[in-house]
Amino acid sequence: MRALCRDCCEIVDLAFNDVACEHCGSERLVRHDEIDTLTTAHIDCDAFYASVEKRDRPELADQPLIVGHPGGRGVVTTCCYLARQYGIRSAMPMFQAIERCAHAVIIKPDMARYKAVSDEIRTIFLAATPIIEPVSLDEAYLDLSEEQRYEGPTAASALAHIALRVEREVCITVSIGLAPNKFLAKLASDLDKPRGFAVIGATEAATTLAAMPVKKIHGVGAVTAERMEALGLNTIADLQGRSEAELVGLFGSFGRRLAAYSQGQDERRVTPSRETKSISAEDTFSRNTAASDELCAAIVPMCVRLGSQLVRKRLSGRTVVVKLKTHDFKLISRHARLQHPTQKSELIYDAASKLIAREADGRMFRLVGVGLTDLADAEQADPPGLFDV
Repeated sequence: MRALCRDCCEIVDLAFNDVACEHCGSERLVRHDEIDTLTTAHIDCDAFYASVEKRDRPELADQPLIVGHPGGRGVVTTCCYLARQYGIRSAMPMFQAIERCAHAVIIKPDMARYKAVSDEIRTIFLAATPIIEPVSLDEAYLDLSEEQRYEGPTAASALAHIALRVEREVCITVSIGLAPNKFLAKLASDLDKPRGFAVIGATEAATTLAAMPVKKIHGVGAVTAERMEALGLNTIADLQGRSEAELVGLFGSFGRRLAAYSQGQDERRVTPSRETKSISAEDTFSRNTAASDELCAAIVPMCVRLGSQLVRKRLSGRTVVVKLKTHDFKLISRHARLQHPTQKSELIYDAASKLIAREADGRMFRLVGVGLTDLADAEQADPPGLFDV
């Protein structure tokens, strides 16, 4: 049996009785015969808004938390997993949530802060692949096929590394679904929450889907689900028993998608929502540091990687951006505009290290990152100087 170790990110072969990774001894293993061939992923942040609030307010760690507008009006935006034990869920009327858990802490949403955290997570995704399709601030599809993937010998390894980076650098958790297509990947990411990693392969897709309710299918809302149930279509197995022609007769063109989805088939591609406007790399220290030389040493491999990415993507960048995060999670961003767009790692480092030197004033930093914006075509990069040979 093939398996992914979620702690050392290695793909290993397991005997029947093996319970731990042979490399690191971890028992956090994801077993699946297709684990090293599947390449479509869905990543979903666990109780995202509530997780960000608890991260920034550690005193709330053991309390049920609701994100929404207090006062009994409106609905629950989201809630932590502890609050969900009381039956509270997203979109529930706030007065009902308060009735179920009167001692819950209620916090107004801070969308600007959530957007900033979402951007941090997207930066981590971009270190693995440029093909990202955001669904919302807290979830996205990733194409981790070999021709698109930057990191990891397999997509599964890259995903394990992403999850570890998000936990270490952003201090929240994600759940991951890996599958042959977007439909199955989305379903898989919901199977093992929170902090999950689930796989649905092509071979068992139809069997896995059979027992699920029809409302699990992408595009089946409450009204369509009620209509299906009235027709005796309660589970995906009920759809599997109908031909495509029957489903088209009942639901029009949507019936074709229902027929495909019920068998685990989905031809939709992971489609980026916008062109690449920047590239970046960052890392979180195992211990906070105030030393300028340590900060500069940390960005050396980042600058090398950025230069390689620019060459590979046939791009160049003109503005170097340095990101620093203090020990109390305050973000500092500084930039320097170069005379010409560049692909050269040494020029990126030179500009970034000068920015770091100006900010290293004794404050303790937990994260440093380097990026490039004002991207241009590769042909504009590094024009020869007067004395260049």
